[in-house]
Amino acid sequence: MKLGKVLVLGGSGFVGRHLVAELARRGIRVTVPSRHRERAKHLILLPTVDVVEADINARGVLEGLARGQDALINLVGILHGDFARAHVELPLAAVSACRAAGVKRLLHMSALGAAPDAPSEYQRSKAKGEQAVLDAEDLQVTVFRPSVVFGPEDKFLNRFATMARFLPVLAVPCPKARFQPVYVGDVARAMAASLADAESHGKRYELGGPREYTLKELVELICAFTHRSRLVIGLPDKQSYLQAWLLEMLPGELMTRDNYRSMQVPNTTNAEFPFGIERQALEAVAPAYLAPSGPRERYPQLRWRARR
Repeated sequence: MKLGKVLVLGGSGFVGRHLVAELARRGIRVTVPSRHRERAKHLILLPTVDVVEADINARGVLEGLARGQDALINLVGILHGDFARAHVELPLAAVSACRAAGVKRLLHMSALGAAPDAPSEYQRSKAKGEQAVLDAEDLQVTVFRPSVVFGPEDKFLNRFATMARFLPVLAVPCPKARFQPVYVGDVARAMAASLADAESHGKRYELGGPREYTLKELVELICAFTHRSRLVIGLPDKQSYLQAWLLEMLPGELMTRDNYRSMQVPNTTNAEFPFGIERQALEAVAPAYLAPSGPRERYPQLRWRARR
């Protein structure tokens, strides 16, 4: 079944911009709601993409946006804040909007580690939202559960790269926490491929990259990619929790105690990557966008090569 019109919630975000571009490349007309249209200006020039200014949490708005669409994709997710609203109430609203507008196809972004008995509220709320959409048996639902997603605009690798730029020593919390980073382009292709695939209805797909890493290994790799010789120290468990508690008090919420609890569960999977997609390795992609580029950035690179 060909789907010509798709509504993407969270389309202006990191994963969203890549998925919207992939859908546009396939000739699909995409509607992306955003509370501030200016923040989605990177999508406006894409062919077949319509960015509309709207608050999807306002009463009746989501139902109106869903009318005339062939599918709805929900990518909305947060690492801090009101998890119940973002991860539970919005998926339920998406199901209601699909039913009201006669939209049968629904794709939903969950996360690896999501479980009702998980240690963090983030993971538990993701599990509730995931189950809410799968319980809608009158809809054609597919759920995706990625590990940490990396790519040019990611907030994971880029954040550590920024820290490595300014700090001579990097203190890594939960250094043995395990991740299986997956490239954002692979996630976008998997979701786009599933749209018209009837075999994916009612299924969960776990998405992980080709290799597992500890958090400490990832930070050391980032230092290598950015050509910065830094001392990387893994913090013991109590100090990791204390660091999370202290950072939680600061603006920007670099890390919270809930993030600490999430890292107690391996963010990895043994599942095969779906739809015959060949996964991109972290080492093949990340150096291109993490490596220093400007004159001031190249100076530390030269010093690193000289071991100074």
